[in-house]
Amino acid sequence: MMRMFKDHQMSVSQLLELIPEQYLAQLALQSRVDRYAKVLDGRKMFYLLLYGMLENERLSQRSLEDTFNDPLFKQLFRLDARESVRRSSISERLSRIDAHYFSQIYECIYEQYAGLYSECERQRHLLVRVDSTLVSDTAGRLQSSVGHASGRKAVQYTVAFDGVLPCSAQAFSERSYNSEEVALSHLVWQHARKEAGHKNLYVLDRGLQSAQSLAAFEAQQVRFVCRVKENRKYERKANLLEPGQQTDLGEGVLRSDQLVRLYCGKPIHNKKGNIHYRESLLEQDFRLLIVESKQDPKQRYWLLTNALQMPAEEVAKAYRRRWDMEVFFRFFKQELNLSHLVSLNQNGIEVMLYMTLIVAMLLLIYKQANAIGYKTAKRRFAMEVRNLAIAIIVAECGGDLDKLFKT
Repeated sequence: MMRMFKDHQMSVSQLLELIPEQYLAQLALQSRVDRYAKVLDGRKMFYLLLYGMLENERLSQRSLEDTFNDPLFKQLFRLDARESVRRSSISERLSRIDAHYFSQIYECIYEQYAGLYSECERQRHLLVRVDSTLVSDTAGRLQSSVGHASGRKAVQYTVAFDGVLPCSAQAFSERSYNSEEVALSHLVWQHARKEAGHKNLYVLDRGLQSAQSLAAFEAQQVRFVCRVKENRKYERKANLLEPGQQTDLGEGVLRSDQLVRLYCGKPIHNKKGNIHYRESLLEQDFRLLIVESKQDPKQRYWLLTNALQMPAEEVAKAYRRRWDMEVFFRFFKQELNLSHLVSLNQNGIEVMLYMTLIVAMLLLIYKQANAIGYKTAKRRFAMEVRNLAIAIIVAECGGDLDKLFKT
């Protein structure tokens, strides 16, 4: 089929080949995701959510019902034209279908594309940005949720991003993850354990401050750079800033570079069973850099890392690249509507997270391959999908579109 946009290096058809139907069928068999499913089996749910996210500005269970019953959707994915579903069926299926089925599709796409990285690209993608975002829209009826500054219920999405694709993610709606610190630490460990002997450098903002968590990273040789609070208590071991050293770091000026040890609160149980905290000094060595902003000399960034041999300029540059995460979250929430909860069930929330990650990856690959922006990528991707559907319909009907609507 002729491409809709002649300047594109990668088409939607090529991207959809990353998810072959044979793989979906095999995965459904292995996971037994289709048990008890009369109409909405794993394959149909996958295509419904994929197509629904592209076609609807604001996805909902009602819009998914309309999408499933759209003849264009059925023709594109070769579904039975006589089948139909109601919103209640979609709601129930979201709450029951195995979320692991969708997480495996996500992993499959990521591994396929990441496997194409050149050695130079692999080195760049060792810088993994990790951050969280809260979603409270329509979360009021959640049975369990994390806290929100406004006092409302919320779901916390924590994502690891390698600069091109989201490489790990998790949705938290349990009260035990009220602290962003717990969620960030959890995801770093989850991602680090995927690959033995990795050389990743995890970049975090001020959400992770626990000295114990940072010490655990150091003990397991998980490298990190994070921003700590300016009043952080520490003990200086050595000054690493040498006389005559270059202190101009581009957007900032290096004011201090020290080898330090951190103080932390050690929990102590007294005789009455109460817990109080005693100040103690950790044994691990860290590096603390203080960088002054050139634009605002009053603004200073305290950067803590266990990458003791990394040049100061590289540490500062790694932290600045954390901003890529903010751009990705904006795309994630505004363009893919992650800020709106389609399901209020924990299982449904996980399904929607993985499906949003899948759509995000397809769009990001499409964006990078065709050198276009986020919004343009989504618009053109959706147009190509619809164009593909129309081409299939014209071929199937021999030009007689009335055949499409005959039962």
